[in-house]
Amino acid sequence: MLTKRAFWTGLMLVAVAAQVPSVAAHDSEKGPNGGPMVEVKGLHLELVTKEMDVAVVLSDASHAPLASTGATGRLVILEGSSQKTVTLAPAQPDRLTAKLEKPLAKGTRVVVSAKLASGLDLLARFVAK
Repeated sequence: MLTKRAFWTGLMLVAVAAQVPSVAAHDSEKGPNGGPMVEVKGLHLELVTKEMDVAVVLSDASHAPLASTGATGRLVILEGSSQKTVTLAPAQPDRLTAKLEKPLAKGTRVVVSAKLASGLDLLARFVAK
């Protein structure tokens, strides 16, 4: 069961994501790992899922790997009327990863928020295919 604070935090994150036009996904663009990829603040974020494993792969403007050391992040997973927040952890060399309770269903919306070691905040939206 969600606490009030968790509910409002998630709702605020979704509202912010809806207001940020620069994070709209490039539907036709797939990343080098086969997942959907978006450009945010000149960097690329690719959402890669395999069963219950999820990774956000970080790369710079030229698609070179971007170190994940010191980065933090989370996913807000919106499936139908349910919402789940999952904490991402850095994994070498260029990923933020997490384990899911179940695979992402087609059409599930995923909001990624991350903070790099440099202090740069990133926010991106994806739809599972």
